[in-house]
Amino acid sequence: MGKKFNVALALLLVASLALTACGGVDQSQGDGGKQVLNLTETQEPPGLDSSKTTDTVSFVVLNNVMEGLYRLDKNNEPVEGMAKSVDVSKDKLSYTFKLRDAKWSDGKPVKAQDFEYSWKRALDPKTKSEYAYMLYPIKGAEKFNTKKGKADDVGVKALDDKTLEVKLEQPVPYFLGLTAFSTFNPLRQDIVEKHGEKYATEPDKMVYNGPFVLSKWNHNKDFQYKKNDKYWEKDVVKLDEINVSIVKDMNQKMNLYSTNKVDFSALGEDFTDKYQGKPDVFQHQEASTFYLQFNTKDKFFQNAKIRKAISMAIDRKTLTDKINKNGSVPAGALVPPVVQGPEGKAFRDLAGKEYVKYDTKEAKKLLDEGMKEAGIKKIPKIELLGYDSSGAKKDQEFIKEQLNKTLGIDVDLRPLSFDQKLKLESAGDFQLSYAGWGADYNDPMTFLELWVTGGSFNRGKWSNKEYDKLIKKSQTNPDFDKRIQDLVKAEELLMDEAAIAPLFYRSQLYLKRPTVKDLYAHPFGADFSYKWAHIEGK
Repeated sequence: MGKKFNVALALLLVASLALTACGGVDQSQGDGGKQVLNLTETQEPPGLDSSKTTDTVSFVVLNNVMEGLYRLDKNNEPVEGMAKSVDVSKDKLSYTFKLRDAKWSDGKPVKAQDFEYSWKRALDPKTKSEYAYMLYPIKGAEKFNTKKGKADDVGVKALDDKTLEVKLEQPVPYFLGLTAFSTFNPLRQDIVEKHGEKYATEPDKMVYNGPFVLSKWNHNKDFQYKKNDKYWEKDVVKLDEINVSIVKDMNQKMNLYSTNKVDFSALGEDFTDKYQGKPDVFQHQEASTFYLQFNTKDKFFQNAKIRKAISMAIDRKTLTDKINKNGSVPAGALVPPVVQGPEGKAFRDLAGKEYVKYDTKEAKKLLDEGMKEAGIKKIPKIELLGYDSSGAKKDQEFIKEQLNKTLGIDVDLRPLSFDQKLKLESAGDFQLSYAGWGADYNDPMTFLELWVTGGSFNRGKWSNKEYDKLIKKSQTNPDFDKRIQDLVKAEELLMDEAAIAPLFYRSQLYLKRPTVKDLYAHPFGADFSYKWAHIEGK
């Protein structure tokens, strides 16, 4: 991801005024004062339709205004959400969920039919959900999504208003964790059909069943959450209000934090020395890998040796230690160290190695060999798609300098807003892209299934038949040890052909006031949960 970027001075002034109007952070206790949390986000949420959204910003919003059968707790374990209980058959192919008495924000009950409708809507080919494959463990799901089966044959059925039956193709050890992911959220059919294409584009064009509701949304400026008084566990939710300012420039973020306008914000690399050792520093160890995505339909990037040359030309250690300075570490493979295999063992330990190294001499050699094989006599100018946030721009400028210095490649940087970049990548309208993916759940499949031929997130169009076979087999293999061995082989194939150039396993530094308690960060799925957060003291 999946997971989980410059605005004008005018935006800073607007954000500051908005926060001032809210009274800043009222941290008083026992005197009727509101519990208010102010924070920053880097980008506008591109879309809040849980059947369609694909980005980390939207996932955080959905995680806090919606709730699936399960949600992740402070220990990143799935705990009951809308599900009151679950009965799992002995063969682990059938799950029968009993729903608790819960309501939508308009007072109507949350029903099992809301889950059946939502899941089948995500699978419906007409929806064009890029995350439909997440539902493939369900019996008949893939056939329906690929127009080879019917919706009625999909193994999800509301037996009554409070009972949801789910049948799987094969046992899936992480299935309950999957149901905490946003694509598995319930949806109200009447609301979705009422608003059509405008569903979830404004706060009043959706309903909510999570801890908060989205009360305001000034696009590309700010948005606001308020406590959902219809939430089934509302007594646990302490925050009355969360104000989010969309600020791309790191200097502006730091100014908002240092002047007490926000309580939680990303910490820029230029400010790490200033805050080193202070209790405000909050490190979020993500299950995320950042990489260069090659468009293998582009003539220059069709050759694996050229792709390998570019990967070898980048000094990842300097990138993480001198540019990022946030705890990220160099990546030599796709799956990050946080992701586990069987019995809680790290997948990286099971794989036994990293595949990419920094080697300028070998990079030059491979570039020459690759160009001869491809019949390319002159190095073309390359456009690199990237993000327009200040931190990402520095990464991209470093990559540009490295490729020019070592390989003589002239790189044009094209920094874009998050949603603009996603649209171009989805359309295949790029040569090289600075990208990243955060884990949607705790299993290496969340990374490795991205690069199957024809996959919705395989935006570089790399293809390998043996890789496809290994992934397909592993999606339904009940022998979990053999499954992991096949996934290790698949990653090795991906790296051997340099489908991507891994850069770093990301860790992020944030500033969080010591008075903000129980704000939980997750390495998988949505980055943050505010359900349990509260302000304590001053």
